Amino acid sequence: MVARLVIAAPSSGAGKTTVATGLMAAFSGRGLAVSPHKVGPDYIDPGYHALATGRPGRNLDAYMCGTGLIAPLFAHGSRGCDLAVVEGVMGLYDGAADQGELASTAQVAKLLKAPVVLVVDASSQSRSVAALVHGFASWDPEVRIGGVILNKVATDRHEHLLREALGESGVPVLGVLRRAPAVATPSRHLGLVPVAERQAAALAAVAAQAEQVRAGCDLDGLLALARSAPELYAAGWDPSVAGRPSAGERTVPTRSAPAEQPAARRPVIAVAGGAAFTFSYAEHAELLRAAGAEVVTFDPLRDEALPEGTSGLVIGGGFPEMYGSELSANEPLRKAVAELARSGAPVAAECAGLLYLARSLDGTPMCGVLDADARMSERLTLGYRDAVAVSDSPLAATGARMRGHEFHRTVIEPGAGARAAWGLRQPERRVEGFVQRGVHASYVHTHWAGAPGAAARFVEHCANGPVA
Repeated sequence: MVARLVIAAPSSGAGKTTVATGLMAAFSGRGLAVSPHKVGPDYIDPGYHALATGRPGRNLDAYMCGTGLIAPLFAHGSRGCDLAVVEGVMGLYDGAADQGELASTAQVAKLLKAPVVLVVDASSQSRSVAALVHGFASWDPEVRIGGVILNKVATDRHEHLLREALGESGVPVLGVLRRAPAVATPSRHLGLVPVAERQAAALAAVAAQAEQVRAGCDLDGLLALARSAPELYAAGWDPSVAGRPSAGERTVPTRSAPAEQPAARRPVIAVAGGAAFTFSYAEHAELLRAAGAEVVTFDPLRDEALPEGTSGLVIGGGFPEMYGSELSANEPLRKAVAELARSGAPVAAECAGLLYLARSLDGTPMCGVLDADARMSERLTLGYRDAVAVSDSPLAATGARMRGHEFHRTVIEPGAGARAAWGLRQPERRVEGFVQRGVHASYVHTHWAGAPGAAARFVEHCANGPVA
């Protein structure tokens, strides 16, 4: 199993992303094949990880995918690599609300048997840093904190005080980073600005992060710590096996399994991309291809037509509110999407995709597939969701259970159609989303690796033609 490190922190805002991305880039610069991972449902940080390593950033989410899939998904992503760097989420021990350690960085570190490097924002403390690190290192004896990286250190004198305090903690200092504006990445209401929106600036920021880490961190010591991780016996996740429906799950009449069809007859599934639709998991496309689909990416900001032969459409999350006028101005594509949906072709839309299918977004015309209007809101809706399908759709049969995540500052009215997509169990019971003919549109982001058969069901619907 690949050498590995988990980069964690006592809380959000300590600099995990800067350090993790800088380490990925610095080790890649040494000629190592580095596998990037992110704990939790975050879509944006993996984009920076991909820039740093040249490999897809992959998520490890124990809530949405289950604890049993963490090691297999990690093994799948890190196959053939020399080193894996896993960026944590929030504070080390923070996880799903009211679920104990579930989906926390600490739980993922334990499942991977990986040593943890704690990134501490030292900007407002000196000797107290030792108490902080001691508390985190002793809280759970199964979590091995193998080192500390001190971030936002002000001066040489400040560094001396911090190192002196930590000298008695038993946890080695593996890096000291000064405040550096060049490594900063701009944020928006939902986190960092995605790479796709600032490609050149993002490349410069990643390069600056790598240089800062090279100058301030003990890369040899960090690599030795990563290589000290014990063997982890886990078969790599395989999309061709994982995507098979469970016994009794197949409910769509088929002529033949899509994967057995010649390539020329495989259903073409168009996946929205570009700056407005940046939220996706790498495993989704892998599952669609394994189920027999030809996956083609298109950009709703630039392309005026859907890919030739499109028989299904996937529109994931992103920031359509930042590009409302441009999306609306692309009237030929809006009409093509509406016509495809009206034909009954399968369409899976999540969050940004839901807004794009609405009649309007902040008063600007969208595709008009749904009789609903969306607008920006002051309220942030955020959290994991336990969802049950309340209507039959190409994505899920009635009664199918999926776990997902909501993350948005918009509101759509009405919040659910005559046939809703999901019944949510937490934090309050409600129905949400829309199912009409082949369309499944919802605010809830799902990870199909944690929903066996969802991708295969969608491809099967695409292969069998429009929903009546």
